[in-house]
Amino acid sequence: MVTKPDSFTPFDEALAAAGLSDPWVHGRDEAAAYQPDYGLLEQLLTIPIAANKGWATGALANGVDSWLAHELRRSGFTPDEVWPRATRPRILSRDVALLLEKLPRDLSNEVRAKVIAMPAIAPTDAKILGRAYEKQVDVAIARWDRGPELLLSTKTQVSSFGKNLSNRFEEAYGDAGNLRSRYPLAAVGFFFVQRSTILTQEPDAYERTVDMMRKLRDLGGANGYTATGLALVSWSEEDSTVKVELDRVPEDVRPEQFMTRMIEQVLAATSVSQHVDVRSLIERRELAVTEEDETTDLP
Repeated sequence: MVTKPDSFTPFDEALAAAGLSDPWVHGRDEAAAYQPDYGLLEQLLTIPIAANKGWATGALANGVDSWLAHELRRSGFTPDEVWPRATRPRILSRDVALLLEKLPRDLSNEVRAKVIAMPAIAPTDAKILGRAYEKQVDVAIARWDRGPELLLSTKTQVSSFGKNLSNRFEEAYGDAGNLRSRYPLAAVGFFFVQRSTILTQEPDAYERTVDMMRKLRDLGGANGYTATGLALVSWSEEDSTVKVELDRVPEDVRPEQFMTRMIEQVLAATSVSQHVDVRSLIERRELAVTEEDETTDLP
């Protein structure tokens, strides 16, 4: 079925071609070690930069969101529980997605078209009610029977680093408290992507960035983020190919630790019979349990 394009459509082909490879590189009984697909991130971010549709249009941020959602699917989370989904509609209840999958093809296509046209069923943005206000989150894992399990906010910054940094972090800290207060068991994360020109243009702003990424984390009072992550990316006026540069990013704020911490929190807050595929991948063994799921085949 052909659907109208949306802001994530430019990334669909690259995501489909990338596949869902195993992201864990440790052995059994070893400390978890996560390897993100940085090549895919570079490919996704090159798409809006090459088209001159960067940060001002939100396209660069959409590329980051698409990549993080893909990383969660690589980790074993099912395609229909991670938002934004890899295909339209980007946000859809897993139960509705299962119904569409089980319907006869023609009927499924007809119903899917209706669903996509109904914002109440398939909204464009994932808006989550926090303790004090409703917050639009960029990447999420949620089910009606479990509630929000992972809530992730992303930000991109390619210029005017010092000028806008304080506002970014004031907003981020408020969002963390708003969401954590209502969902204390959820993995709540903040992922920041900056253009590497900050290192030469405003090195003081970069020092402040690293410091604040650490201070935004929960230090025991349940007010900060479960995890924060930082990545630097580069491109030039002559070459729009985006490169991920992590040499100057401290290990404790790199994307590897971010993904590991977020996934571990989701697993810690659920029973062993939930997210079995994710647990099997990270533990490097087949678990002797089956997924706790009430879904049944339709006649």
